[in-house]
Amino acid sequence: MAELLSQSGLDWLFVDMEHTLLDVQHVQRILQAVGKEFPCLVRVPSMDEALIRKVLETGPSGIVVPHVNTTEEVEMILRWSKYPPEGTRSVGVSRAQGYGLSLEDYMDRANETIVVVPQVEHIDAVNNIESIVRVPGLSAIFVGPYDLSGSMGKLGKVTDPEVQDLIRKVKGACLKVGLVPGIFGVDAVAVKPYIDIGYSLIAIGLDTSYLLKSIQQTLSFLRGEKGTS
Repeated sequence: MAELLSQSGLDWLFVDMEHTLLDVQHVQRILQAVGKEFPCLVRVPSMDEALIRKVLETGPSGIVVPHVNTTEEVEMILRWSKYPPEGTRSVGVSRAQGYGLSLEDYMDRANETIVVVPQVEHIDAVNNIESIVRVPGLSAIFVGPYDLSGSMGKLGKVTDPEVQDLIRKVKGACLKVGLVPGIFGVDAVAVKPYIDIGYSLIAIGLDTSYLLKSIQQTLSFLRGEKGTS
């Protein structure tokens, strides 16, 4: 599936470890399937230094870290993701470093090229967004609208005006300092309004939902044709 999607015209893939059964080995196989030239961001399950290190060793373009609410948490994630002197990432020899063939080159550029994206998905994070976006070393901020709505007592009501106000607030804070604002939507209709207001790191739907929708449309068409014949 990953190999197919990498050839479909998409700009990048969101590889999710938080809400799936994917482990680090699965992640590496996905990255091998799509090839080194196709960008993939891997969402780790939590703020876990050892797991972040292992995921980075598989060679993704970067990581998304969920449930980040404070500048202190952002700074911690960045330390774990960067080699000294900027951070505390340890030196290993794995897929990311070409199994040793490109070790020096990788270490020379990793701190600048690896994308580190905190996920803002709680009202507390939005309340701290002006300080979060000013932490040096960030590449983007990614909004999780469903959990954000839940933290406001409006679970699933992502189009609620108050939820939308916070989504616009995050976008404004990002653009003010030159960070890329990102967000998830279930389909093209859901994400189009976000693109229109300046969101540019867009995750649309799920591979499973696209498959299911296609099957349902096929069955609906065929059963409808049969019923009218």
